[in-house]
Amino acid sequence: MVLKNVLIAEDHECANISVRKTLEDFGVAHTDYVFYCDDALKWIQKSPNGEPYDLLITDLYFDLDRAESIAGGEELVAAARQVQPDLKVLVFSAEKKAAVIDRLFSELNINGYVCKARNDAHELRAALENITKNKQHFPAHLRQTIRQKNTYDFSEFDITIITLLSKGMLQKDIPAYLQQNQISPSGLSSVEKRLNRMKEVLEFTKNEQLVAFCKDMGII
Repeated sequence: MVLKNVLIAEDHECANISVRKTLEDFGVAHTDYVFYCDDALKWIQKSPNGEPYDLLITDLYFDLDRAESIAGGEELVAAARQVQPDLKVLVFSAEKKAAVIDRLFSELNINGYVCKARNDAHELRAALENITKNKQHFPAHLRQTIRQKNTYDFSEFDITIITLLSKGMLQKDIPAYLQQNQISPSGLSSVEKRLNRMKEVLEFTKNEQLVAFCKDMGII
């Protein structure tokens, strides 16, 4: 497909200009931009130049400095798809949590995600290329976490241990909790072995890294 008509919903002017420049360099013929989600939906309902949009590029989070019926990017994508089901959507946001991004793909069926970060213009162009080829574009860090998640099958016992650690319980105190709640195995050596196995497979060295990863992936 060819991107001819693109709408940008982005309330930070510098990011807005950067995206427009990337689209211009990519050869997009017409670009509109708005700072509010309500305005974006109105323009999707009736494009100012009379042509339906091929692509919506939106942030996830917007500063609410006026009354809005649509508060953020997720709601905007859902509403836009009600108007134009075949509309391509690329989310451009600073959000890096894998669980949040994964939900955008699985529940809203977005076509691409680019994180606002160093070299994001390069990845934005790569995302545009994938979308024109009818391919989804996943951010690099999410591709890595998906690979990591798929290399280890978390058991109910694993999740219990990680959840307790995330709540601040010390590793040495976990066996007592397991015994009190009749969870087996409950020995300290069993807890240590499971934690070491998870860290080994997922290439972490600290329990804190493992907990943070599981939070980001929505495992706990």
